[in-house]
Amino acid sequence: MEFLYVILISAMPILELRAGLPVAIYLGFRPAEAYMLSVFGNFLPVLFLLILLERLLIIAKKFKTIWKFYDIISKRVETRRKIVEKFGYFGLALFVAIPLPGTGAWTGCLLSFLLRLNILKSSVAIFIGILIAGLIVLIPIIGLDFLGLI
Repeated sequence: MEFLYVILISAMPILELRAGLPVAIYLGFRPAEAYMLSVFGNFLPVLFLLILLERLLIIAKKFKTIWKFYDIISKRVETRRKIVEKFGYFGLALFVAIPLPGTGAWTGCLLSFLLRLNILKSSVAIFIGILIAGLIVLIPIIGLDFLGLI
């Protein structure tokens, strides 16, 4: 049952894999299991968001509070669009890979939507970004000793 906690935490906006991986390690999962569960959970909402974001926004317009929240987020995402415009899908993967607040799979989906990028190519770029972000989060947790680098 604990694996569901990891998947759900990793699928949540803001928390994503940055929180899912440490929780998985804390719950006693081996690093490889923690990585796979967190990546899976983080990618879980991506296709749903990329395909249905436009329809969800039509519904969100009817709710003032939700629309205000979306407006704030979309303005923040707009400031980050230059990296994707400059580097294309590689830039999208890099954007998702940086495990900092305001980046990640959810924001990458919104960025892809706002730039009207191809859904399939965006999902691949976001998945690659999630894989890289997972390694960036996992390495400090388990240490370089696990990788045989020290």
